[in-house]
This record gives sequence, structure tokens and C-alpha cells, in this order.
Amino acid sequence: MSSEDLELFDPTFLSRLRTLFFKLRKRRQLRRKGIQPTPVAGFTREFKDYRHYVAGDDYRTIDWRLFARHERMFIRIFEEAQEFHVHLLLDRSRSMIEPFSEKRINALRLAAALAYLALIGQHRVSILTLADDIRRETQPLKGQGHIHSILTALTELEFEGTTDLQGSLSRFRPGRDRKGIVFVISDLFGKSPESSRTALTNAISWPAETHVVHVLDTKELKPDLEGEIMLQDVETNEVRRMWLTKREMAGYTRALEKYMEDLESTCMARQIDYVPWTTDLHFEDMFLALLSRGSTLAGA
Repeated sequence: MSSEDLELFDPTFLSRLRTLFFKLRKRRQLRRKGIQPTPVAGFTREFKDYRHYVAGDDYRTIDWRLFARHERMFIRIFEEAQEFHVHLLLDRSRSMIEPFSEKRINALRLAAALAYLALIGQHRVSILTLADDIRRETQPLKGQGHIHSILTALTELEFEGTTDLQGSLSRFRPGRDRKGIVFVISDLFGKSPESSRTALTNAISWPAETHVVHVLDTKELKPDLEGEIMLQDVETNEVRRMWLTKREMAGYTRALEKYMEDLESTCMARQIDYVPWTTDLHFEDMFLALLSRGSTLAGA
């Protein structure tokens, strides 16, 4: 484990995760009270309130401490809180670490924060990775005690190989036993811009709320390149020599912006949440903004 990895998931980072959780909980308390009842399978019982005991009520729900204090019988009222299965699909292709390693760091931290939030909320979490295929990294886990297992699995990931988003996402099958929430965390650099857009359309068939987090380094948005250069594809090792002028770099910027706009349009047309995530932005602010866009996980 490198010194960078030790800093990535050190006690300070875990403390920041706990702070994020309390911020989200405070937001939920201000926004609404109580747990929303739901008919969907997969429940836990949450205490809501008390009421007077009436004939026919279950004796097991009587609060005997209140009876000892007031000499009157009250029963505890519970509501059913839905359990979710949170699927974290993390791009582990080589373009996520070279030449800009900050993309890997941001992606891992985001996956860890989402996993922590889900586990502390008593939901199930699965980690899967995308490259030339989709691969399961953990079995579905539930309970806050599993956060260290998830951090270990994330730290041990090797970022290598090519990206086949279309093939990987087409083979992803979230379970139907409980409501699914899917986060795709990727730079979305597939074999071609069109293949990336096509890959995201696979989410239509998923029985899940889906979020696509598009991770990009600031130098990819505005590269400082000019003159004669040689470019090498970090995944395929293909090399191209070219001469870049300011005019051509401006054209690159316009093409990238158009690509991102097309991805966002593709997602919006299919009720998928699309979030650009650049490495220069403050992590906590970006994380809270991501969940405030309407994720069920933020209110669960």
C-alpha cells in the first residue's frame, strides 16, 4: 500500500465520512419527520411514537417502563423502513489512473463515502468494477462493521486494461428482491463517444434508481498543450504525433463540451441522473450536492 493510499483512507477520512453522515441526517430532519411507509419488500422496523393501549393490541408492544412511571399502558408504534441495495459500479480502467491519478483518488473516495452512508443506514452494498468486463469485488454487505472490508477492497483495486463500457454495463443485472440504487463512477472514456452514450442506455432495463458520476481531471477539460507533440493512448498504447495550435485546442474544448452535453441529454431522456465531477472541486461539497439532487439514499 502506497503512502497515497494510506492517506486516502486514514482515520481523518473516516472522521470526515461521519461528519458528512451527520450533515445529511440533519438535512433529513429539517426536510421531513418520520420514516415514509412503503409496500416494497425488504423492511426494518423503526420506532415512531406511543399511543394508549386498547383491547386487542399486541402485548409485546407495551412499554412497561412507561407503565411503571404512569401506571397506564402505552404501546410502541413502529413504521416499516425500506431496505435498499446500493450497487457501486467503479471504472477501474487505466485511464482512471494515468496520466491523472487524481481521478482514481476521487472515484475511490466517492465509492467509500457512498458505501459508508449506505451501511450506516442499514442497506446492502455491492462493489463492482468496470474495465474490459464487469467484475464483482464484494458480495452484498450489510452493517456498519463492513466499512473496513470495503475500504480494503477499494484500496487493493488495480486500475488497468481497456474500457468496454457498453459490454460491461449490458451485463450488469441488479437484483429485483429490493429497490436498487446504482452509482456508475467513471470517466466514460469508451471506445468512442457514441459507444459511451449507447452504454448508458442499458440503464433503462435496470430496476433501479441510477446516477452517473462523470469523473474528469481539470487538465482533461483544459489541457495546456501546444506545438508538436506525441500522444499515447494509456489503454491501447496507440501513438499519434500531431501539431496543436490554439485554434485546434479551442476545437478540442468545444468537442468535449458537446460530448458532455450529449451524455447529459442521453441520461435526462431516460431519467438517469448525470453529474460531472471534476477533481479540483471540494469533495465534501460535491458529495452533498450529488445526494441533494434527489437520491433516495440521501433520504433513507
